[in-house]
Order: sequence, then C-alpha cells, then structure tokens
Amino acid sequence: MATIDKALPNVKQTLNIPGPEEVQEEQQQTLQEQVEAGKPVDVQENEDGSVDINFDPKFANPGQDEGHFANLAELIPDDILDKLGTELYTNYQDYKNSRKDWERAYINGLDLLGFNYDDRTEPFKGASGATHPVLAEAITQFQALAYKELLPAEGPVRTQIIGLPTPDKEMQAQRVKGFMNYQIMDQMKEYEPEFDQMLFNLPLSGSTFKKVYYDELMQRAVSRFVPADDLVVPYTASSLDDCESIIHMVRMSENELRKQQVGGFYRDIEVNPSYLQESDAEKKERQLEGITKGKEERIYTILECHVNVDLEGFEDSDENGPTGIKLPYIVTLEDGTRKILSIRRNYEIGDPLKKKINYFVHFKFLPGLGFYGFGLIHMIGGLSRTATAALRQLLDAGTLSNLPAGFKMRGIKMRDEAQAIQPGEFRDVDAPGGNLKDAFMMLPFKEPSPTLLQLMGVVVQAGQRFASIADLQVGEGNQQAAVGTTVALLERGSRVMSAIHKRLYAAMKKEFTLLGRVFKLYLPPVYPYDVVGGQRQIKQTDFDDRVDILPVADPNIFSQTQRISLAQTELQLAASNPQIHNQYEIYRNMYEALGVKDIDLILKKPPRPVPKDPALEHIDALASLP
Repeated sequence: MATIDKALPNVKQTLNIPGPEEVQEEQQQTLQEQVEAGKPVDVQENEDGSVDINFDPKFANPGQDEGHFANLAELIPDDILDKLGTELYTNYQDYKNSRKDWERAYINGLDLLGFNYDDRTEPFKGASGATHPVLAEAITQFQALAYKELLPAEGPVRTQIIGLPTPDKEMQAQRVKGFMNYQIMDQMKEYEPEFDQMLFNLPLSGSTFKKVYYDELMQRAVSRFVPADDLVVPYTASSLDDCESIIHMVRMSENELRKQQVGGFYRDIEVNPSYLQESDAEKKERQLEGITKGKEERIYTILECHVNVDLEGFEDSDENGPTGIKLPYIVTLEDGTRKILSIRRNYEIGDPLKKKINYFVHFKFLPGLGFYGFGLIHMIGGLSRTATAALRQLLDAGTLSNLPAGFKMRGIKMRDEAQAIQPGEFRDVDAPGGNLKDAFMMLPFKEPSPTLLQLMGVVVQAGQRFASIADLQVGEGNQQAAVGTTVALLERGSRVMSAIHKRLYAAMKKEFTLLGRVFKLYLPPVYPYDVVGGQRQIKQTDFDDRVDILPVADPNIFSQTQRISLAQTELQLAASNPQIHNQYEIYRNMYEALGVKDIDLILKKPPRPVPKDPALEHIDALASLP
C-alpha cells in the first residue's frame, strides 16, 4: 500500500512494497521521466528497503513559479503602496455607490418572502400582516429542482472525448471523471452546502458567483460561493471577462489573517482590526433570519482587487521602453487602514498577451440589461406585492364582518371621536331615548369580496406561470393523446425553467474548467487516492485538451417529471412498432428515468447471438427464417 499525503502539492509515494501493480508501474515510469528530464527529485531510502520520493511543488508544478507569483508589495516603497491603496479604495466606494438602486430593490424584495409576520396597527389594531407565499414558493421549488438535477449523489461531473476516441483517451476520461467527483463530493467539504445555499440566493438576487482557486492554508482546490453583494464591479462592466476591475470583499478573523502573514502570503505588517461593518443587504438578511448583533466584533474586511495597474518598477515594456499598458494584478488591501497586504501578477508565465487569469464564475438567473441578472424579486415582485395586498384585504374584511363594531346610544356627544373604531367595539353616543333596537347602529362592513378573491387568484396564477411552478399533472392527462401533443404541452409549460437550467449548465461547465486548471497546476505527476473499495490514481497530464469536463446534468432536461414523460413517450412509440425498436434499451431508459437502482437485477438482458452451423444457416435461409 502506498504512503499518501492527502495534500495535493506535497505527495510522498513509497515504492517497492506490496501494492497494486499498475500503481507501482506508473510510479516507476514517473520517476524515470523526472530523472530523464533533469528535474530534482528528493529520494530517501528507508530501513526496510523502500524508497520515499518527494515531488516538491516547484518541481512538479512548473506553472507556479514562486518568482512570477511572488508578493511584489515586499519590494515596493510604502509611499507608492499607500497611493495605490487610496486609489483602489476610492474606486471601491464609487463602484458600490453606482449600484445603490440595485441593492435597494434587492433589500425591499426580501420583505416579500414573508419570513417575518408584521404586527400591524393600521388601519386598525390587529390587522392582518400575512404575506402571500407566491415568491417564497417559486424560490424554494426552483432550489429543490435545480439542486437535485445539478448535484446528484454520484457527483456533478462527466467527461467527453475531444476528437477521435481511443482506448487511451477513454481511460483518461474515466480517470478525470472519477477524480473530479471524488474531490468535489469527498474532499471539498464546502462545495455541497455552499452550492445548495447559492441555488437559494440565485432566484432572489438574480446573480451569484463562485470563486475557484487553490487555498494555501487547506492545501487543496476550493470553490467558494460569493453572494452578489460581496463582489463589486465598475458601472460600465458588462461581464466578468471584459470588466477592468473586480473587487471581492472578504471578511477574515485576526487569527486567520495572522496565519496568512506567517505563511508569507501577506505582508507581515501591523493592521488594526475594525469593528464589523455590515451592508444594508446583510442587515436585512440577518433580520429575516431572526439574528441580531450582540457585542461589537472586531474583524478584518479584506478587499481583494483584480485590477489592471501600471505598477511603478514593474511596467510593461518593449524594445522602445515602457509601453504604458496596464497589466493584470491581484492587489489585496485592508478596508479600515487601506494598507496593501499583497500584490501578485495575475497572468500566466510566458504569456505574451498577458491575459488576466479569471477566478470567478457568474451564475445568472435571467440575463439582465447590464452586468447583474434579474431574479424573481425583480420579475414577479410586483405580482407578489399585489397578491399580498389582496390577501390582507380579504382577511381584514373577514375580521371586520365577524367582529362587528358600531355606535350605541348614550347622549348627543360621542366620546373619543378622533380614534378609529376597533373590531368588536361599541362607542358611546349621547342621543335622546327611544326603542332599544334604535339605540345601536352597526357600521356597514362587507363580507370578503368574491371579485377580490378571484383577482388574487389571477395574480397568483400569473406569478406561478412565469416562475414555472404550476404543477405538471402528468398522470392526469389523456393517455390516448398523440405523442406530439404530450411533448408540446410539456415544452410549453417549461420554457422559462429550461432556459434557466441551460444558463446554470454553462456556468457550471466554466466552473469545472477552472477547477481542472487548478488540478493541472498543483497536482503531482501521479496522484494516487483511496476510494471506497479500492485505490485509483490521476495524472497531472490528464487535464489537457483531449478531454472536456462537463456537468453530468442534461441541459435539455431539467426535472425528473420531464425525463419520465419523454421516456413514457418513447415507450408508446416503441409499442406501436416493436419490430424496429430495441425494447431492452427503451425499458432500461424508463427505469433510469424513474430512478430505479439495480436495473440489471430487474431487467433481463437479451441473449447474445450464438454462432450457428453454416449448413443450418442455409436451411433456415431456404425456409425464409430470420
């Protein structure tokens, strides 16, 4: 069994001891390639005769040269750093102010979720504060549907071969698929819960982000969920690829920052932590959660700026001298003191074009008119407000009609005439005497209006239809309907959700591409890893252009209901002409759509053809037998 350090960049492999033969042969071959290439390899012989081989990161990963990606802030004078820090902080404040209207619409829309019940005193004490759940229903149904389809239990990654398939490419594709799913579902502990949280935030704000990078402290790849209010871009930005600046706001404890400083990632300078400053959106989110801030918490706010800078002392130049072209850098500064902690190049070694390395993936619910996407708050927020107003009016009308109020005779003068009459309250009125039935007058409160109830139903149906959350009654339809009619009805009721699903599919494909780049840079030449019931391995060279990494979800099918309907349609078509259909595969597709496990135990495989004697074949042919 090989001795394995789970950290990706530092892997020790112990050879010449019992273990899988293919793993040992691969390790022997890797060692030979390292030696032939003239790369230093740390070889230590153990007492039992085995050998420990340490592939150092700078040898195993030539793409991550320490000099190219070194912290340039250690080499630049403080006066230049202070000027750059002030400029970047000013830009950050300007970018935040430019999206105030977007942030205000998001904050106001959070009230439509109905997580908090309003104790209203207007128009009377005890008036209904209920919120219609049409928006909350749309968000939760989308989140449940997308989570199930995009992140199955087996893992979200599949692969496909670029070019002509060969046995070598097929084995490479299997290795990449197994390793990516192993990392995402087993090693990257944050991926699944943060992906679930992202799918809830996405239909709310319309935009969310994932940040894919290599974490120096955890020594592995990570894919973090970044809320839209934590990532700021310029007013003129239209996409992550062409915007001049991306500023990611990161909150960090004092101990975590100290770890980064001791590890050499940040400058070891004194930075005083400031008190936690929450944005208006964060305050509203905490309020909906029912959480209130207690004592003041001292914490760092780090601004990670992915910007283009003409850095003094590191200018872009040609044979004629400095060109004045700004180069991509990652500049990190602390929000309170505006002190720069690190400056690192953000382009690959040897890249003549010096294109920036992108670490962020933009997930959009609906494409907006600019950088940010539109969410359900923007699209059906007005319908949700209308449905809430109609619901409250109906409830208030029922309250007033069930608890009548009015006047009773007492004299001529009425007491407290400026105050509103509460349900069930009778106010004293001074009037001349008379019959007892004439001493009371009920206020003319009406019963809840059927017209208002019908109007609320129309509004709710419009919101549900837009959000594609109306229940698809698959089993209640006409079983004798034409196949084309069934497919057309299914497609018509799912157009919006299908388009959203394709956008998520494209964003996840980009995320997996960024993850593949991280593995390609930080993996050792051969990385063995343990799975349940066996041991596998991945090669650093497997992450090349011969294999494409894709989400396992089908971009054209977004729900099990749709999958079952299509499989049922296939079954109907095959039943009409079974001679030209493969019945085994059709029934297998139906079982897979239903999510049945161990299909091979249920479905009999067709028998393999048995070679027949040529003489018997001739006899059958003469008899016109198949």
